[in-house]
Amino acid sequence: MSQSATPALSKPKIDRGEPIVELRNITKAFGDKTILKNLNLCIYEGDALGAIGPSGTGKSTILRIIAGLLAPDSGEVYIKGQKRIGMIDDSNDPIGIGMVFQHAALFDSLTVGENVGFMLYQHSRLSHDRIRRIVDECLARVGLPDTADLLPSQLSGGMKKRVSFARAIVANPDKPNESPEVLLYDEPTAGLDPIASTVIEDLIRQLNGDSGVCNTYVMVTHQDSTIRRTTDRITFLHRGSVQWEGTVHEFDLTEHPMVRQFRTASIEGPIQVGI
Repeated sequence: MSQSATPALSKPKIDRGEPIVELRNITKAFGDKTILKNLNLCIYEGDALGAIGPSGTGKSTILRIIAGLLAPDSGEVYIKGQKRIGMIDDSNDPIGIGMVFQHAALFDSLTVGENVGFMLYQHSRLSHDRIRRIVDECLARVGLPDTADLLPSQLSGGMKKRVSFARAIVANPDKPNESPEVLLYDEPTAGLDPIASTVIEDLIRQLNGDSGVCNTYVMVTHQDSTIRRTTDRITFLHRGSVQWEGTVHEFDLTEHPMVRQFRTASIEGPIQVGI
């Protein structure tokens, strides 16, 4: 008598609840070049999500759309279940979203403190003394106490990155709903030496951990150490859409041809090499 084959076990689906950020069928083009095509992405509370993939596949564009700095050509953005209309200046998101840009993007003519507190100086009614106290607290959290009066030209590359972190987490205590619940990092360790990268990677985990600053973030990076030291879940992007998702452990094991080629830095595979 023949035995029936044992059915394959499917991977259990984890109920993460409602996404804190959801992108639905997002398409974005610049001129004749389509960067994102019907992209779907969910970010859940507590996520340490890495967005990886070849250069030019739209990772930074995704961050700017999530931050409300760029509007998609089509598709919908939901923040805690609320549909966003237009860009950040046109909408009233239910949570704050902070962004750390790849090159720190500090104003050279302003002091460190003025850079960190820029939004509060421009868009709040807080006194200058109160803003300075908030700025000093944020600088202390990123390991840069007593630097508020320095100019960016007096800082190292790693210190500038940390200043941009302080600026991303600064918040108006009179408007707690604007405090960042999601942080977006655009290649924060790019251009840093391995030791400086480790300092930044540790800081990202620290801000995500016991400090209680922000427990959800998205990390765009190409650096292997940053992927492994700062992310728990990975989404792999290519040709404007998500090609694969999984944990860091699954990233090491998957035989998905695109992910395997990217992981092994091979020039052979479905990803065309263009330099």
